[in-house]
Amino acid sequence: MQQALELQPGCLWWPGFLDRAAQEALLADVRTALAAAPLFTPSMPRTGQPFSVRMSNFGPLGWVSDEAGYRYQSFHPDTRAPWPAMPEALIAAWRALAGDDAPPPEAGLINWYEPGTRMGLHQDRDERDLTAPVLSLSLGDTAVFRIGGAQRRDPTRSIRLASGDALLLSGPSRLAFHGVDRIIPGTSTLIGPPGRFNLTLRRVTPP
Repeated sequence: MQQALELQPGCLWWPGFLDRAAQEALLADVRTALAAAPLFTPSMPRTGQPFSVRMSNFGPLGWVSDEAGYRYQSFHPDTRAPWPAMPEALIAAWRALAGDDAPPPEAGLINWYEPGTRMGLHQDRDERDLTAPVLSLSLGDTAVFRIGGAQRRDPTRSIRLASGDALLLSGPSRLAFHGVDRIIPGTSTLIGPPGRFNLTLRRVTPP
């Protein structure tokens, strides 16, 4: 495994962590999961404004958002069925990159970015355990990813996350503000139609 690039303390980037074969296998896992737990459109608390990104989840817990607020729950908001099991490839990536003392992930968020969608700067802080890292894997078109500090007003920097890249937020960067400004259509042939899946692994409860 290649050496990680440290973008800032605790924010580690592995370009090309997954080779093409591994990306194709993981994409097949995603498509199988979505057949059971279709993409849904979350909405903002209070306002009900829909996200531009659609999502689903792997694992015993899944992240959802609606007018009642941000939260984790054990079932799909539309089908009411339990989320699909987390594939072994994601668990293996967590074991390889999250550190030996990191408890196993409980939520595997699937975000689908179509051309023109974005994710504003935010913190991942809906988990009861904020000590475990957050790991993301990219599949499909390249994303312009932006990261700052623990305060919204802190300076930010941008990188391009390509298909197969892995990114870890840990330690001082665990609560860094981050987001996706845009995707760049046509930068990957993996999925077929333009778009990007971002798979984010999180520990929700204390071990």
